Amino acid sequence: MSLYRTTQAAELLGVSPDTVRRWAESGRLASRLDEAGRRVFAGEDLAAAAVALAESPSPTRPRAQSARNRFVGIVTRVVRDAVVAQVEVQAGPHRFVSVITREAADELALAPGVVVDAVVKATNVSVEIPERY
Repeated sequence: MSLYRTTQAAELLGVSPDTVRRWAESGRLASRLDEAGRRVFAGEDLAAAAVALAESPSPTRPRAQSARNRFVGIVTRVVRDAVVAQVEVQAGPHRFVSVITREAADELALAPGVVVDAVVKATNVSVEIPERY
């Protein structure tokens, strides 16, 4: 099981470390203390929290932005077939789905809770600003 410290969890969820601490203290986000007495979070719990956060609207998320093409995220789901694997990654409010070979998924030991970089290569990227801005 992958374990992450408070600062790492905050980065993966796109919130401040103080927010992660408050969520842990209130029971909104499961945590435990490691052998050194530091708060840690299971990767699978962070993956579930990342999906829940992405599904809830937030007025503080920026709407006018042009995102870079590399996103640090957490694997939320891996579906393996005989030849290919479908990998779902939650990077803050962004959800990426990648289809890669099963061999690559196995070699990378991809599973829910594993931190990855979602690297997007596209021949056409559009930038939009909502009408209200």
